[in-house]
Amino acid sequence: MKKIITLLLVLLTLCACSGGNKPEGGEGTSEVTKISVACSPTPHAEILNKAKEILADKGIELEVVEFEDYVQPIEVVESGDIDANYFAHVPYLSNYNAEHGTNQVVVGKIHYEPFGLYAGKKDNLNDLADGDEVLIPNDGTNEARALLLLQDNGIITLPDGVGADTIVTVNDVVSYTKNIKIVEVEAAQIARSRQDAAFVILNGNYALAAGLNVQKDAIVFEKADSSAAQTYVNVVAVKSGNENNEAIKTLVEVLNSKEITDFINSTYEGAVVPFVQ
Repeated sequence: MKKIITLLLVLLTLCACSGGNKPEGGEGTSEVTKISVACSPTPHAEILNKAKEILADKGIELEVVEFEDYVQPIEVVESGDIDANYFAHVPYLSNYNAEHGTNQVVVGKIHYEPFGLYAGKKDNLNDLADGDEVLIPNDGTNEARALLLLQDNGIITLPDGVGADTIVTVNDVVSYTKNIKIVEVEAAQIARSRQDAAFVILNGNYALAAGLNVQKDAIVFEKADSSAAQTYVNVVAVKSGNENNEAIKTLVEVLNSKEITDFINSTYEGAVVPFVQ
């Protein structure tokens, strides 16, 4: 009798330890798919971490990998170390591909961050004077975007026909209303140099990281209904050939969901605008 009881106890212990797991493909399988996304810390990582909670319920484990610059998120995807990136807008991604021979493709459009001009040593554009410096991003697409913002506010004139999808630099400026100096600076460094110039123009993510909200703190900014809002939408991108990754498709669906849209609207108060398809 003791032997029978002992055998039953052993069998019960084995069942308990198994936790109900079945062989792969069997009934009761609890498989977790892991994906990784390279991103900027603000707002991209914050949005991804919110999405992470939803994805977990769908059997997807999301690893959020943060980078401060605009180069590494593309390179780690190109190398295959990371599955996708979420930090860039379409013109930047296209321009980077053309200049560096990478082959990243868009799999989802998520949000738009209005560009803004912020106070440095001065806080009123009417006080702009000869000799003043204005800091702008030095990468091709964001430099063009900054110059368009300056033109829209009567500070410079660009060649006819320049639009949101055109690449221009300081060398293309036709005229200035004041004899100012436009200084090209690596985008991540501009916020730290605000007090060194009269005004600065910041990408949305770097403004947020500096504690600035474009709607509240910028002197002038792009409008959410402008052509820029459609052109500079931030996207999820993957290396060409990986567009059909089902977990990445689910990630994009979650990032476009009402839950994430509500999170963006309530968290960023207009500094980040969900993309409307």
